Amino acid sequence: MHDADGHIRSTAPHAAPTHCNQLHLHILGSGSKGNCALVEGPGGLIMIDAGFSRRETLRRMHELDLDEERVQALVITHEHGDHVKGAAVWCKRFGGSLHASLGTPGTRDALAALPFEEFAPGGSFVVAGIHVQTFPTMHDVLNPVGLRFDCSGDSIGFATDTGILTPGSLTYLRDVRILALESNHDVALLRTGSYPRYLQDRIISERGHLSNAQAAEALPNLVTERTEQLVAMHISQENNRPSLAVRAWAAALGAELDDELGSTATLERTGAPALHIRAAGQNRPITIL
Repeated sequence: MHDADGHIRSTAPHAAPTHCNQLHLHILGSGSKGNCALVEGPGGLIMIDAGFSRRETLRRMHELDLDEERVQALVITHEHGDHVKGAAVWCKRFGGSLHASLGTPGTRDALAALPFEEFAPGGSFVVAGIHVQTFPTMHDVLNPVGLRFDCSGDSIGFATDTGILTPGSLTYLRDVRILALESNHDVALLRTGSYPRYLQDRIISERGHLSNAQAAEALPNLVTERTEQLVAMHISQENNRPSLAVRAWAAALGAELDDELGSTATLERTGAPALHIRAAGQNRPITIL
């Protein structure tokens, strides 16, 4: 079965992935109104953040033919509401492990009441046969983290809500097959938009969000011949456009736009798989194989 963008999706939610790659990334939504994604491996699913209601999370999972019974763990990247507002209700019917960085559960009463296993940013753990490596990011919260997932030679890098890419980010996001990286705003749109100056300054600061230009500048150092999928994340609906992010990323890597809209781009490579660039949205769940 194919989704609207041509990606193959399993129609058997209880079955382990049969694609030659061990890991898949399912993005239920990415943006200021809610964030949730799932990494799928042969042993189950790991949920990244819980920024939607349980009902909405299940609706989006089922749209991608995902079975909630296969979720083995929930990992929280940081405590902002658009990443955790659904966690307490989700966990009422969830028997998997809960993971958050040191002190993060204590920042919200609803999180503090849950049995989180806390890790220091830079720590790692294994869930469902997937090695999860955490690394510090830069955001206006206590201990924000990005994540790298490795399983049987396959890998996914995941980082949003960071004003800059830290040395750890650059190390662990490099040479992954799927890279999901924040590309929050276009600076010109932000500076000429409706946001008050103090909020603009917060977004642009080192503890804010990555711009299209910042993400694009980092890509040549992160992408290797192993990298096959790039996903622009946490795109502002007010201060950005998916096509602006895709165009900036494509230009940085010499990729060709797939259509006049600039919604996707491809870099054909001799001796290596093609590299595909696309943007995640707030309202439409997608699967990256």
